[in-house]
Amino acid sequence: MKYLIKLLIPIAVITLLLSCKNNRLEADISGIEIAPVKFERLDRDLFSITPQNHLTKEQELIKKYGTFYRQFVYTIINANKADTNYLLHFVTDKDMRGSYEEVQKTIKDEDINKLAEELTLCEKRFKYFFPKRKLPLKHVAYFSGYNYNIVYPDSTLGISLEMYLGNNNKYYKMLQWPQYQVRSMTKENMLPNLVRGWLITEFDNSEPTNTLLHHMIFYGKLFYTMDALLPDMHDSLKVNYSTAQMNYCEKYEKNVWGFLAQENRLYENNLKTITEFTSDGPFTGAISKDCPPRVAMWIGWQIVRSYMDNNEAVSLEDLLNEKDAQKILNKSKYRP
Repeated sequence: MKYLIKLLIPIAVITLLLSCKNNRLEADISGIEIAPVKFERLDRDLFSITPQNHLTKEQELIKKYGTFYRQFVYTIINANKADTNYLLHFVTDKDMRGSYEEVQKTIKDEDINKLAEELTLCEKRFKYFFPKRKLPLKHVAYFSGYNYNIVYPDSTLGISLEMYLGNNNKYYKMLQWPQYQVRSMTKENMLPNLVRGWLITEFDNSEPTNTLLHHMIFYGKLFYTMDALLPDMHDSLKVNYSTAQMNYCEKYEKNVWGFLAQENRLYENNLKTITEFTSDGPFTGAISKDCPPRVAMWIGWQIVRSYMDNNEAVSLEDLLNEKDAQKILNKSKYRP
């Protein structure tokens, strides 16, 4: 029995140390108060336009949605300014109307309410980690006619609901979108896509340094921030990978890192090379037809995780403000 007690003590200490290290992103949000997220339903307001009310209805929408409405009309659905009846044509188009009806059948009020509750928790965590940064002021669910998925103009975070009708939806087949794209066009992807789109806008990537390593670290920081904001979400949803793609990354992490690190690829500033390893698609052909797309982003994520594990004095805000990708790589001690 004495032996058992002596053995358990160091194990308990080791477990405590490991748990402290792994709980880096724990956040006590019990004292953080923000306005609960509520989605305004521009999709429904838009399709309430009829030939009889369209002139007065448009004025109501301008008043209700403010500057976002102008962005929506002239950028998101790309209305023709010369056509004063464009919105009426848009909402009475057979395919647009049919798609809108699919939205109403597929994405229920309880789905939007659940999304709002989850996003409220996410925004509380954002406020915990980034107390000086501003949260979105408004949240809008809209119908874009298959144009813009997630937008964040003028402090309004918006999501296009027709992009989440399920991967077998007939309209996606009519549009002939590839399977790798429609695979994730499901309701469970609304929250991670919304958060990812918000963060990409919040943390600008426009730096003079334009190497593959720069893009890897930028997206690594973004996904690490998603770790902080969505602690209970599986990595596959954060990075938009299938189970098989996640398994490939975990199994061949060392090989992929070796490929990217050799022949000076990390410091390539050729757009073709950067795009090859960071753009969406069915796979990363330069490595293998089994290798997931955007694999350099996934490797960047693992580098940033290693960096934060090995630099405990660095806060999440410090990480996002650090523009030196080489410094992060050097201090990450990343060894897959």
